[in-house]
Amino acid sequence: MSAAAPPGWLSAHADGVRVALKVTPRAARSAVEGVALDDRGEARLVVRVTAPPDDGRANAAVIRLLAKRWRLPARDLRLVSGAAARRKVLQIAGPPQRLLADLAAIERPADG
Repeated sequence: MSAAAPPGWLSAHADGVRVALKVTPRAARSAVEGVALDDRGEARLVVRVTAPPDDGRANAAVIRLLAKRWRLPARDLRLVSGAAARRKVLQIAGPPQRLLADLAAIERPADG
């Protein structure tokens, strides 16, 4: 039985997975909006947080929100790029295959 390819917003790495994000700070409510294509045609998980982007508060809010949603320790999540941008890449430490399967199942599109 062959494993399915991970969704475009997820990629496996030796020590975990990376998640491509599009983050909107100062939103009316904090939420994960689902997966969408950005203006470059790249799939990203869309996340909105109420925190402002000042002093890394929005980044910290993203990590808290996703750690809670994915039932992972916040210490296992860290930004590896895009700290001051809306496009970010988040590294999650752990077994890549298990994380890929778990995250793809949690964030799968409602219609598929």
